[in-house]
Amino acid sequence: MDRDEKQISKGVTIVPIRRAILSVSDKSGLDILARTLIEAGVELVSTGGTAAYLIRIGIPVKNISLMTGFPEILGGRVKTLHPNVHGGILYRRGNELDESHIAEHGIEPIDLVVVNLYNFGKKLAEGNPTSEELMESIDIGGTTLIRAAAKNWIDVGVVTSPDRYPSIIEEIKSNGGLSLETRKQLAAEAFAHTARYDELISDWFARYVRESATSAEKFPDRLQLNLIRSKSLRYGENPHQSAAFYRLRGEEGIGIEACEQIHGKSISFNNLLDVDIAMILPYEFQEPCVAILKHTTPCGVGLGETIAEAEAKARACDPVSAFGGIIGMNRECDEETAKQIGKTFTEVIVSPGFSEEALKILRKKQNLRLIVAQPAAIKYAGLDIRRVSGGVLLQDRDAGFPELQTLTAVTKREPSETEWAELKFAWIVVKYVKSNAVLFSRAGQTLGIGAGQMSRLDAVQIARKKAMDAQLDLNGSVLASDAFFPFADGLEEAIKAGATAVIQPGGSVRDQEVIDAANKAGIAMVFTGRRHFRHA
Repeated sequence: MDRDEKQISKGVTIVPIRRAILSVSDKSGLDILARTLIEAGVELVSTGGTAAYLIRIGIPVKNISLMTGFPEILGGRVKTLHPNVHGGILYRRGNELDESHIAEHGIEPIDLVVVNLYNFGKKLAEGNPTSEELMESIDIGGTTLIRAAAKNWIDVGVVTSPDRYPSIIEEIKSNGGLSLETRKQLAAEAFAHTARYDELISDWFARYVRESATSAEKFPDRLQLNLIRSKSLRYGENPHQSAAFYRLRGEEGIGIEACEQIHGKSISFNNLLDVDIAMILPYEFQEPCVAILKHTTPCGVGLGETIAEAEAKARACDPVSAFGGIIGMNRECDEETAKQIGKTFTEVIVSPGFSEEALKILRKKQNLRLIVAQPAAIKYAGLDIRRVSGGVLLQDRDAGFPELQTLTAVTKREPSETEWAELKFAWIVVKYVKSNAVLFSRAGQTLGIGAGQMSRLDAVQIARKKAMDAQLDLNGSVLASDAFFPFADGLEEAIKAGATAVIQPGGSVRDQEVIDAANKAGIAMVFTGRRHFRHA
């Protein structure tokens, strides 16, 4: 028979509370709870800051050092880790061995433990805390007190949240103690509380190790992913698939989790895949920028003096594909931009904000989803995780463009100043295009995009055709390729289309053949030494 069953068989379901330990970082409601305990004849034992707080508001409390016979040491790091404390908590009432030990050592039983932990999550969210500051925010004694009390829940109550105080107060006033069922529920909450706390620390420490490790050490033998359901979705990629969005513990307050939908029908699985790109791509640029996406790939990106100009340039690249697209921008959506967007069907607009005039126009479209994504929340953290059959693939995120600081012209002709600027624009955008990926651009505007092709030559031909279909002239344009040209044919096709400068990673065994073709045509070509495949 379990101990709780024995208690029930004896009719012992209420354990009276005679002594309680109070040690909390969050002192919300503590005064009311403490006064209730005093009125019920409970002796209060407390530590450092909690004891000082209770004394200040006139509540009698015994300092933990009087129970342990030992002062707090190491700057408060050690104060409750003592047999007189944990013996009093873990003591099994009615157990012959425990009774003898308690009597022999003069240990006073503890019937209630009220503890909440140092707020590690709050410290983690404060700017850029150092690793030392975070380590000092890890609670040791508090978690030990909680686990000890939860382990001995048949005899001891444990409270870890101020939200629980009202019901605890009511039960103590009514019964003089806590029922067996309440103690069981409190123990379950306590173990969940410490588990979440440990997960938060574990996640941070794993990131800390990865960030400071060599590339060979970044991926441990075992990796725990802590996912928390944030939102259930209507369905997945297709209506017959169920779906939900889970945020990764440790990435609170960033990315999709931080977005706010202010209008339109419920966001979908496919929408979120596009929103993920629509949020971040425009912020690769300082100038007003708009990106229009379909199936997670840009069909048009534009820079402008205003966000309306940027939107018009992005849409002009491929107006057919822009129908039903997802629009991302790095400036507030104003009235003029809203009027332009309102002329055609759009699924989602992602923006740092919407003017009142823009909202009046856009809210006329009942199903149009409007998403506010604040710039501070638009960042990636941690690793890139992709599901495959039987497991997951992990890699560093493809973040940043350090290669733009060390570009090298490999042809006889150097790019002009205008071409240099345009090559950088094209290179940034092509990273977000599915491989094999190429694009033509001029004056901060994509002119033709070739995405997701099995052949780089096909990608160039498609990009050229897209520009022709949109009646955009490619003469004087630049071309970006996310990976090297394996043969000169793709480059020659770009030259025929009118490109005067090309940017690509280089690294092919036929690089010289491609360089020779560029020199023969008199165009400039730049190698980055770094590729940006976007395979899936």
